[in-house]
Amino acid sequence: MSVGPPPTPAGPGDPASPAASASPADLGEPVGPVGPVGQPIPPGPLTRAGRALASRLHAVPLRARMVGIITALLLLGLALASVTTLTLLNRSLIEQVDTQLETSAAQAAEQAWNGTSDRLSRADVDGRPSDYFVQIAGADGQVLGSFPAASATDGSSPALPVLTTDDVGTRAGEPFTVPSLDGKSRWRVIEGLASIDGLRGSVAVALPLTAMDATMIQMQQSLLGISVAVILLGALAGWLAVRRSLRPLREIEDTAAAIAAGDMSRRVPAAPTSTEVGRLAAALNAMLAQIEQAFAARAASEARMRRFVADASHELRTPLATIRGYSELYRMGAVTTKDEIDDTVQRIESSATRMGRLVEDLLHLARLDDGRPMRAEQVDLTVLVADAVSDLHALDVGRPIRLEPLVPGTPVARCVVVGDEDRLRQVLSNLTGNVAQHTPRGTAVEIAVGRTGEGAAERAVLEVRDHGPGISAEHAARVFERFYRVDFSRTRESGGGAGLGMAIVAAIVGAHRGSVEISETPGGGTTVRVTLPLDPAAPEPEPEDAEDEPDGADDGAADEDEPAANGGTRLA
Repeated sequence: MSVGPPPTPAGPGDPASPAASASPADLGEPVGPVGPVGQPIPPGPLTRAGRALASRLHAVPLRARMVGIITALLLLGLALASVTTLTLLNRSLIEQVDTQLETSAAQAAEQAWNGTSDRLSRADVDGRPSDYFVQIAGADGQVLGSFPAASATDGSSPALPVLTTDDVGTRAGEPFTVPSLDGKSRWRVIEGLASIDGLRGSVAVALPLTAMDATMIQMQQSLLGISVAVILLGALAGWLAVRRSLRPLREIEDTAAAIAAGDMSRRVPAAPTSTEVGRLAAALNAMLAQIEQAFAARAASEARMRRFVADASHELRTPLATIRGYSELYRMGAVTTKDEIDDTVQRIESSATRMGRLVEDLLHLARLDDGRPMRAEQVDLTVLVADAVSDLHALDVGRPIRLEPLVPGTPVARCVVVGDEDRLRQVLSNLTGNVAQHTPRGTAVEIAVGRTGEGAAERAVLEVRDHGPGISAEHAARVFERFYRVDFSRTRESGGGAGLGMAIVAAIVGAHRGSVEISETPGGGTTVRVTLPLDPAAPEPEPEDAEDEPDGADDGAADEDEPAANGGTRLA
């Protein structure tokens, strides 16, 4: 039984230790290099230098960086090409020299021992080029004879190593390079074994590499010159190409500067959208168009607001001046009699009423502009139109008023829309009020209601047609503007309005996702056409034809005191 040492407890370095299998993160230790107190080691000089270099490169203009990258790529490519070319050329020239040496070594081995073994005569090397160097050595490496090349004098002979026949045998047939005795040139050497009459030795044949080295130097100089020229031309061409490519960016910069100076109409010159710059220019132009529209809309809104405030102030100034003037007259005692007092109070009350209506109209327009939601309920336009006919007949009993279908010869269809009934009644009230105010008494009026379009595009339409003096195209284009009056000679005192009625009509109809337009009535007069979306949940209309009207309807049509009969068609 053998007794060994007691078992050693597992330590941190033992694979069986829990600490050895746990990672630093599992142990709560900081990962990465840390200082003596567990704090991360600050970046070293190389890291700081790299960050400084990166920050400096970011400060270099894009054009310079791109030209620098092009030049660096050219330099790298030419360097690789030059090294590859010189390497292949050097290998090819060395192979040619080695081929010549192998041939000469065989000839030298045959002639080495021809005639003498201790010296090599001129005749022994006849037939070989004059720049060859031949050396014969014995088995022990002792030189027995040599024939230096004609140009290899004064230390230019190759410094051949002393090799025994055994050494030569291990490397026989393998050319190698040695320097000259003076170290100024190189020689390519091949050695071989020779044996004649029982004598063994070696023959070394060397060929100078002076011509090859001169060729390599000339090639290096040529490649260097060509590379420098190519790099310069490439850098110039790259600079021109980059400058041309970045010209659109310069134009974008100029355009942005012009826009910043206030010229919102400037645009980036268009470019083919197949290019990155072209897509950027198209996106910028689209953005600039939207910005210009937004600024124009803002300017127009500000102009309208200034005009609105000015017009409102002007309109309010008249009744306020009236109230103030009559109040001062009364306070100063200029109004003494009962009739004068009654007239003064009546004028103050009238001005206050007009001012109240104006304030209500302004408040209503402000609410519509604010986009506050209105009530959404089913509203039958035919009922509203019938009520409007009755109201207009009550205002002007002698005025011919007719309710008729939108398309002559067809029954009046029931048109149900979704909206605020009170606001839609206000639309009809404003339209009929304009007719009563701006057309001569007794002028005929028709209010038509019906449908237009088919399917999802079907809309409810009502038209208020009068046969008065009409309105010119110039005024028709602006009649829906706030505080715009066709007849500026009219004042509030003489019965003219403030120019808010049609603006309220347009705002209410727009809030109901409808449209309103004004045109000329055939034969003279003005037609206001209101189009509203129908309620898709409303049942299909079931109108009654004029032929099914009860007796007496035609008789009532002649009676101007019965406005319903003047319609000529009973409402469904």
